[in-house]
Amino acid sequence: MDPDSLQLGTEHLWNWLVRLLSKDSGWLNAKVKFFLPKMDVCSGDKAQDATQGVILQLRRLHAQGQATWQAFIHCVCMELDVPLDLEVPLLSTWGHGVAFPSQLEAGEESQPASQLQHGLKRPYQSCGSSPRLKQCKKQQLELAQRYLQLLKTSTQQRYGSKIPGPGQPLAFHQAYIPPILQWSRTPAPFRTQEGMAPGDPKAEDGADVSIRDLFSTRTDKGPRVTVLLGKAGMGKTTLAHRLCQRWADGQLDRFQALFLFEFRQLNLITRLLTLPQLLFDLYLNPEAGADLVFQYLEENANGVLLIFDGLDQALHPRSSRGQAGPEDPSPALALFSSLCRGTLLPGCWVLATSRPGKLPDCLPAEAATVHMWGFDRLRVEEYVGRFFPDQSGQEAALAELRGSRHLQSLCAVPALCQVTCLCLLRLLPGSPPGQSAALLPTVTQNYVQMLSTLGPRGYLPPEALLELSEVALSGLQTGKVIFSVGDIHPPTMAFAAALGLLTSFCICTGPGHRDTGYAFTHLSLQEFFAALYLMASPKLDGNALAGHVTLSSRWVLRTKARLGLLDHLPTFLAGLASRACRPFLSCVAQRDEMWVSARQTVVMQALRKLAARRLTGPKIVALCHCVGETQEPELASLMAQSLPCHLSFHNFPLTYADLAALTSILGHRNAPIHLDFEGCPLEPHCPEALVGCEQVENLSFKSRKCGDAFAEALSRSLSTMGSLKKLGLAGSKITARGISHLVQALRLCPQLEEVSFQDNQFKDWAVLNIVEVLPCLPRLQKLDLSRNNVSLSTLLCLTKVAVECPTVRTLQVREAELIFLLSPPPETAAELQGAPELQGNAGQREEAQSRSLTLRLQQCQLRGHDAQELIAQLREGPRLDEVDLSGNQLDDEGCRLMAEAASQLHIARSLDLSDNGLSVEGVHCVLSAASTCRTLAELRISLLHKTVVFTFAPEQEKQTGSWDRVALPVSLTCQMPSEPPLRPAAIRLTHCGLQAKHLEQLCRALRGSCHLGDLDFSGNALGDEGVAQLAQLLPGLGALQSLDLSENGLSLDAVFMLTPCFSTLPWLLHLDISSDSQRVVLRGDRRGRDRLAGGSSPEFPAGAQFSAFHQRCVPRSLCLRQCQLEPLSLARLCETLKKCPGPLEVKLSCEVLSDQSLETLLHHLARLPQLSLLQLSQTRLSLKSPLLLADFFSLCPRVRKVDLRSLCHVTLHFRSSKEREGECCGRFTGCGLSQEHVEPLCWLLSKCEDLNELDLSANMLGDDGLRCLLECLPQLPVSGSLDLSHNSISLESVLGLVKILPSCPRAQEASVNLGSEQSFWIHFSRQEEAGKTLRLSQCNFGPEHVSRLATGLNQALKLTALTLTRCCLGLEQLTRLLSLLRWPVGLFSLRVEEPWVGTAGVLALLEVCTQASGNITEISISETQQQFSLQLEFPRQENPEAVALRLAHCDLGTHHSLLVWQLMETCAKLQLLSLSQVNLCDTSSLLLQSLLRSLSELKTFRLTSSCVSSEGLAHLMSGLSHCHHLEELDLSNNPFVEKDTEVLMAVLEGMCWLKRLDLSHLPLGSSALALLTQGLSHMSVLRSLRLSRNGIRDVGCLQLLEALRAASSLKELGLSHNQIGDFGAQHLAAILPGLPELRKIDLSGNGIGPAGGVQLVESLALCEHLEELMLGYNVLGDVTALMLAQKLPHHLRVLHLPSSGLSLEGALLLSQALDGCPYVEEISLAVNSLATGVPHFHQGLPLLRQIDLVSCEIDNHAAKPLAASLVLCPALEEVLLSWNLLGDEAAAELARVLPRMSRLKKMDLEKNQITACGAWLLVEGLAQGSGIQVIRLWNNPISPDMAQHLQSKEPRLDFAFFDKQPQPPRGS
Repeated sequence: MDPDSLQLGTEHLWNWLVRLLSKDSGWLNAKVKFFLPKMDVCSGDKAQDATQGVILQLRRLHAQGQATWQAFIHCVCMELDVPLDLEVPLLSTWGHGVAFPSQLEAGEESQPASQLQHGLKRPYQSCGSSPRLKQCKKQQLELAQRYLQLLKTSTQQRYGSKIPGPGQPLAFHQAYIPPILQWSRTPAPFRTQEGMAPGDPKAEDGADVSIRDLFSTRTDKGPRVTVLLGKAGMGKTTLAHRLCQRWADGQLDRFQALFLFEFRQLNLITRLLTLPQLLFDLYLNPEAGADLVFQYLEENANGVLLIFDGLDQALHPRSSRGQAGPEDPSPALALFSSLCRGTLLPGCWVLATSRPGKLPDCLPAEAATVHMWGFDRLRVEEYVGRFFPDQSGQEAALAELRGSRHLQSLCAVPALCQVTCLCLLRLLPGSPPGQSAALLPTVTQNYVQMLSTLGPRGYLPPEALLELSEVALSGLQTGKVIFSVGDIHPPTMAFAAALGLLTSFCICTGPGHRDTGYAFTHLSLQEFFAALYLMASPKLDGNALAGHVTLSSRWVLRTKARLGLLDHLPTFLAGLASRACRPFLSCVAQRDEMWVSARQTVVMQALRKLAARRLTGPKIVALCHCVGETQEPELASLMAQSLPCHLSFHNFPLTYADLAALTSILGHRNAPIHLDFEGCPLEPHCPEALVGCEQVENLSFKSRKCGDAFAEALSRSLSTMGSLKKLGLAGSKITARGISHLVQALRLCPQLEEVSFQDNQFKDWAVLNIVEVLPCLPRLQKLDLSRNNVSLSTLLCLTKVAVECPTVRTLQVREAELIFLLSPPPETAAELQGAPELQGNAGQREEAQSRSLTLRLQQCQLRGHDAQELIAQLREGPRLDEVDLSGNQLDDEGCRLMAEAASQLHIARSLDLSDNGLSVEGVHCVLSAASTCRTLAELRISLLHKTVVFTFAPEQEKQTGSWDRVALPVSLTCQMPSEPPLRPAAIRLTHCGLQAKHLEQLCRALRGSCHLGDLDFSGNALGDEGVAQLAQLLPGLGALQSLDLSENGLSLDAVFMLTPCFSTLPWLLHLDISSDSQRVVLRGDRRGRDRLAGGSSPEFPAGAQFSAFHQRCVPRSLCLRQCQLEPLSLARLCETLKKCPGPLEVKLSCEVLSDQSLETLLHHLARLPQLSLLQLSQTRLSLKSPLLLADFFSLCPRVRKVDLRSLCHVTLHFRSSKEREGECCGRFTGCGLSQEHVEPLCWLLSKCEDLNELDLSANMLGDDGLRCLLECLPQLPVSGSLDLSHNSISLESVLGLVKILPSCPRAQEASVNLGSEQSFWIHFSRQEEAGKTLRLSQCNFGPEHVSRLATGLNQALKLTALTLTRCCLGLEQLTRLLSLLRWPVGLFSLRVEEPWVGTAGVLALLEVCTQASGNITEISISETQQQFSLQLEFPRQENPEAVALRLAHCDLGTHHSLLVWQLMETCAKLQLLSLSQVNLCDTSSLLLQSLLRSLSELKTFRLTSSCVSSEGLAHLMSGLSHCHHLEELDLSNNPFVEKDTEVLMAVLEGMCWLKRLDLSHLPLGSSALALLTQGLSHMSVLRSLRLSRNGIRDVGCLQLLEALRAASSLKELGLSHNQIGDFGAQHLAAILPGLPELRKIDLSGNGIGPAGGVQLVESLALCEHLEELMLGYNVLGDVTALMLAQKLPHHLRVLHLPSSGLSLEGALLLSQALDGCPYVEEISLAVNSLATGVPHFHQGLPLLRQIDLVSCEIDNHAAKPLAASLVLCPALEEVLLSWNLLGDEAAAELARVLPRMSRLKKMDLEKNQITACGAWLLVEGLAQGSGIQVIRLWNNPISPDMAQHLQSKEPRLDFAFFDKQPQPPRGS
């Protein structure tokens, strides 16, 4: 936009803004005060008028900068009634920082331009000298009257003839029915034909008007501009000409002159014009005295009407020069702009017509806008009645019209109505009823039928049609609608004129230049012919045709000022693409129908692509018209299914035809749809198009243009939309008539679920009429009546409706918000559908009693007398869930009334009386009234924060139901009262300004409450005086749960006043005081969920307390934080604590505690026998404090543990007077202890009789301190462990430890890690034991340290084991260490764990062994675990047999032979060789073969999970064949093939002394099994045989068992996970009596059924020594369980029966048989359907350590007997109950028994149904002293936040997926 246009637009906006704000100066003053708080608004503006005051204030706002001005503009648009078409330019111009108008920069004396014009003297105004003035006036009047008469005569002549005159529309003299006109915005009050009162704001927007009303505005100043907006075909041009005719006939007598201009003609004028030239040269020239006539028109401008038709077609922009005077030539649009702005002909009337779009900036902001909507149903019928000349024709046409909804939608557009009537006029004679309407299904076919009707005898020459179509298309493409005679060939011109397709008129291209112009009778007709040419012309290909099938967005108020001429072209193209138009196109194109079909296919394909896209609202409407024109159901279905489920239309006009087209498409849709119309100008009767639309589920209208006619039309549609669930109507202008129609329609819509009538400015009576419909809407869930005009009296009527209506659940009112929420039960909804009346229905009264109501009346200006009326209503109503009356004006009296009524109103949750003006005096009244309420849970009053909230507990009936639902076990609860106890109430009077003088009156009011729980007086001004007084009054208030006195200005003296309360108040257990935060809290003990959530749980009654949790005495605690603790204060404090009952915990905190204060404290603490804990946290101590605390062991024998950390945290644990003296523990970590402190510390600790644990980690001992400590170690009575970690110890200390450790008495094990962990532990025993162990990790030994380490080891004769883990000890260094290690006598074990062990290979490790100076008795290698272990025996001794063998077989000529010779020498007494997870090469196998031949004493050989070739295995087996004394052979888990297994089996034959054989996971084929059987037959001393997962079946089992008959000493038999089946089990049962020593048998996973299981169990009964029985993963069934229960082995220790097909009966029988067994340690019944058949013990199992009941369908019913059985197993360490159905009741039972299971370490409760309540019960159980290490709770219904909270309270609860069970400390 050019700068002048921008300036012009902003000036108009400025003038409009000044006028708007002049009407509401109060609002403007408030905004100025808001943006300019320091400026006095009224001081300087009193002398000015209103307009100047507004201008001055706007300048002030502008002077604050761009941000302030933009914010102000947004406020104007949001808060004031700004028309929509002005709101957008206002925001786009000033809301985003565009330049300001010139008025903002002008001085205060400046005036608007329109006012400055009045004083100018124009040249043509001069009439000569004064004496001739009268003569000039007379002459001017005569000339003007003659011109005006000439103007009227000319107009009469133009419209008086029955033959259409030049420029008249087609059939102008036919019947004329005025279309619907509706105000869009008006500049001033107006008068209508209905006699509406002037100035009524409700009449301004959206009101229907007549033609006379267009000129009824009472604007006295400024321009009178009206813009008539209407879509094409609505009759804008016809109305313009009709106004000319009426004026000529004298009907518009207020106008002396009327001028009509068409912009399509003005566009032809290329030269600049003055206003006199426009009026006289282009319209009608006066006979004489043009200047005098023009002067007369100026002086009488209020009687001049200028009509400009087709403003949207204006081409030329206004001139860039300044304001145009009468003689200043300008373009036509610039003259129009000057007329509108009042700079030309000020005071004249201007009427412009335009299609909807962006109006030019030349229009003033105050211009009135009128929408032209065409015809409604009554107007269509009237038009048809006038169109047809005879009565029969009228009746036939009306019958066709009423029978076809499609014809009605066509006739809603006046132009189409005329075409339709013209077609019906020719079709009706001789046609049966309904056939004529069927021939006119679309707009396009109407035009086709019209051409056939107009043609002589129905013949239309194709050449003429095609040529006329080409002219139409070329005109549209070039923007040409007026043609000259040379543009059209004469024959074509004659054809078009004969059919009335073209109209001719005189055009003026300039002064004196006139010509004849031709145009189509209507623009849509030109578009039809253009589409016809595109379809029928062979000159255009398919691409050119498809290029015209586009959709243009026609949003209102967009930047496109001039709309295109091709908008309807795609619609006609789509219509011509229908099958019905194929013969017509074939005739016009003179081609066959196949050619025509191909052209139509191009259009259809283009439409399909558009139908599948996601389009904006205007494009969707345009596409609906196109798809409807095609008459293709498939295409309509494609578009319907492609539409989004939520379809929104914003800010563009919609007509009845638009909605009819949309409804037609939706008829093909399967899914429901939501329609949302916001800010769209809507044709008043357009909702009738939605009649019968079943697809619409949500329907919403938000527009200021919706009036009574719209509401009436909507009412006719609602009852037919059966799927409609949500209806919204917002921002309308509906009055009483429209509301009555809506209310009647709503009664017929029982399916509605939500209705919204927001922002409709409804009055009281309207709102009451609407809520009367609630009983008729049984499914309604929400009724929104927000932002309407509702008075206080009506509000109370609405509360009565909410109370009485059985479906209302919530009434929410807050300022402008008014919402009903409803949730009727299904059965009630069915009753309400049949019985809409509520009165006298007993069933409904019963429903009202069962429902609950939430009432929120916030900021409604309710007063005390309103509260009385409200209480009276609520007493008769249902139970109340919540009542919120905050933000009203109840004052003290109203609050008192509501508090007194609270107990009678059955409020379930809360009563909110906040911000109601409650005073300090009123607090006492409210408190007295609330004390009588038995359901009160909390009363929270804060006068500072204006808070008054009552919170209620469920009523007693509801609590009782909750007890029944939870059904806690009897054993879990103490004496349960016959009536549910009252829940303790919390009274919180915070920040109320209470002083000591108020306490007595408040406590008197509180005594009336018999169930007071929490009392909060924080934030008041009680002071020490109040605390002293309160300490005397507290005993009279009963047993409280807590008392909060924080922020009351208390001193340390208050502590000494409160500590005696420990003895006077039995409920007081915790006193928490903090000086910095002014926190003073007295608390009792809260159990269960009270501790978790700060209150009792809704699932548990307040009086139900668990007896097991209260068996122990809860300690009292005094917590004193951030206080100045001087010696005198500490002495006084301890004196006040002497009378306190125990046990007592004291927790102190201060910035610094001096040594004198610490000594004083310790001195007095020794005299407090009830003290159990002293804690000093966040308190800085001196370096002397560790010595003082160490000395405290001897001063106070009751001290059990002293824990000092970082000289800031001290914890002292004391024994009770009943406990015997026992072990002590001292921890002095991070205290800065150095060498100088070691001796005095050790001397003080030596006085302690039994020091179990001493922790000196994280100090500064260093090597010297450590040496000193080790020297003093014999004096220390440490019996458990000594922790010296993180003390800056180097490798020198480690080497010194090797020498000193053996001399330390009772030291059994030392562990040192010099890595990042920096750990150093020494573990002791109470008695001196032989053998000590040293573990060294990450010590980084260098070559120089190896010899020193060896020297130390040689001197440490009592050191029997050394483990070196990642100590940088390489292969060479290890070899050297072995060579240097020499002991006089004994065994020494060396384990090396280094990364190189995994890669060195067996050969290299064996080569290391050759350097050992002693005899190697054991070798163990594990490459995966990177471990290499040796056991050495000293001194070395020669084995004669090995020497002889070595001399016989070794050739010293090779390295291999030399290595074998050396190994034979060092390994002569080797008894164990273990190779696990190694890779044996053939060379290593050959070496081992040679070595094995010489190992005459080898007893154990293990080769497991290793890789060895077949050749290598042959070498090994060859060597093993010479080991005749071998007792154990383990070759399990090796990847051998069957051939390798056969080689192995062949060796077994000679091993007759084997005692243990493990061949698990080896493939045993028939041949290998035969060899194994043969070998087993010679193993008479075999004790253990493991053959798991060897693929043994029933036949192979038979062979194997026959060989076992000779193994009479067999103690263990493992055949798990084979497939021996019942056959194998029966044969096994036959040989079991021959195995009397059998102790363990594992037959898991062998496919054994009940038949084999029964026989097997019968035989097992004969094995008297059987201890472990594993029969899991077999389908044994209850039959086997019954037999097992009868034949249970007497010495059974382990019984595994997981997944054995057991049921309730079998499990019960087994549990009865197991009960009392003295040796049972493990029981597994997992994955069986036990349910309630869990083990029931009466005698118990004294040695049971583990019980596995995973996935056994155990529920809460089995929890109690299970818990009782677990208690009878005192040695139980692990309980597995995961993947069951255990809930909170089961958790409560388990929590009850946890304290009695002292040895339990793990309980697995994964994947159960335990909630946070049950988890907290487990926390309570753990708190009773259980030694359990972890409880697994993964995948229970507990939220992550709650799980984190629970774990913070009890770290032993584990909610993780992986088991993170904590490891016990080493040495414990």
